[in-house]
Amino acid sequence: MLSDSGAGGSLDETFTRYFQDIGKGRGSSGGHYRRNSKRELERFVEWAAGERGPDEWTGIVPDDADRDPKFDDLSESVFREYARHLTSDRGLKQNTVQTYYAYLSAWCGWCVTEGYLDTHFAQRASATAPLPDDDGRRPGDQQAWTSDQRHTLTQYVDDAAYEASERLSEVPADDPDAKARARYKALRAARDRALVYLVAYTAIRIGELVRDGSDPRRRGVRWEDVSLSDGSIDVYRKKQSWDSASLPDPVIEPLRLYKRRLDPPSDQWAVFPTLHFATVSKQVKEELANRGLDEEEISTLREDSDYDIFLALSKNIRVPSITTDGARGTLKRITEDSDVDVEHSKHEYLAPHGGRRGMGEVLVRAFGYTVAARYLDNSEEMVRKRYSHIEAGELGDAAAEAIEDIDG
Repeated sequence: MLSDSGAGGSLDETFTRYFQDIGKGRGSSGGHYRRNSKRELERFVEWAAGERGPDEWTGIVPDDADRDPKFDDLSESVFREYARHLTSDRGLKQNTVQTYYAYLSAWCGWCVTEGYLDTHFAQRASATAPLPDDDGRRPGDQQAWTSDQRHTLTQYVDDAAYEASERLSEVPADDPDAKARARYKALRAARDRALVYLVAYTAIRIGELVRDGSDPRRRGVRWEDVSLSDGSIDVYRKKQSWDSASLPDPVIEPLRLYKRRLDPPSDQWAVFPTLHFATVSKQVKEELANRGLDEEEISTLREDSDYDIFLALSKNIRVPSITTDGARGTLKRITEDSDVDVEHSKHEYLAPHGGRRGMGEVLVRAFGYTVAARYLDNSEEMVRKRYSHIEAGELGDAAAEAIEDIDG
C-alpha cells in the first residue's frame, strides 16, 4: 500500500528521511556511504528530469506535463534506461557502474518499505540486464606494499627521525628559535615514523587510526586506547563497534619513542594530533579564550612558545587528530622524499590501504586464511576472495610438481 505522498510525490522529497536513516554519527549526517549515495541519487533525479544524458534525452516525465519527476513515473523500463545511461553514457568502469546502481537500488528498496513504491523496480531482471558483470575488483584497492617497499619506507622514517633527534640535541640552548624549529621537526619526524609503522605492520584501516571528517564517531585513536605493554590498541572498527587490534613488535618501539617525544599531558590526547598550523592555532586561541584569557594575554603566550602545538601541550589543550586525508598526504610526502619505487596504475604513492593489503599478503602466505581474517578484521570468505591469487599460485605450483612427478 502506498503512503499518502507515494505515487504522486516527487522523488527528492524522500531524500531527507532516507539519508537520515542510512547516515552515521550525530544527526545522521556522517558516513561515506551516505555522501556517495546522496550524490548519485541527485544525479538520478537530474537524469529523470531530462537534465543529464544525451541531447535527445528528455527525461521520464510525459511530454505534455510540466513538472518534476514523480513516483508514478517510475517503472522497470526507467531503471533499465538508467542502467544503460551508467554503462554507456558516462564512461564509467564496470565495478563503478555496479556501485552507483547499487545506491539507486538501495533507495528504491527503502521506498518500497516506506510505502512510496509498491514494487522494487530496480531489482527486476529486466532493469539490471544492461549492467556489466562485476569484475570482483574494488576501484583503487589493488595496491599492496611489497617487502622491499615496506623496508625502504620504514628505513627512511627511521633515519629521518634519528637525524631530526640528533639535530635537536646539537642546537645550543641559548638559541630558542632554532631550538623550537628543531623540536618541531623532531616531533613531526617521530609522528610520521609511528604512523608509517602502524600502516605497514598492523593492517588497521586508516579510518580506524585517525579522524574521519565524515563520521564524528571516528575521532582518531587516543593514548588511552593504546597499551604498549600488552601490544594492543582499541579501534572503532568498520563493523561499527570497538575492538582490540594487535601491535606487533616492530611497531612498539616507534610508538614508545614517539610518545616520549610528544609527551602528551594526558592520555586523552590524540595519538596522531594534527600539526596543521591554522587548525592548531584556532584550537589554542579558542580554548584559551574559553579559559578567560583576553587577546593580549593569548598573543603573549603564543609569541613565547613559537609553535602553537607546544603551547597546546604545555596547557593541555587537546588538538584534534590528523584526518584520513591528512594521513594520506603524509604518506604521499614520505613516499616522494624516500624515493621508494612505486609502480601502480592508480597510485603514485604508497597508499594506506596498500599497507593493509600488503600485510594481508604476508599473513595469508604465512598462516593461512583463517588467521589472516582475524588479523584483518574480515570474514574468511572475504579474505579468500581478496587474496584468491595466492591460492591460485599455490595450486599452480602443486600442479607443476604433480606434472613433473608423472612425466618423470
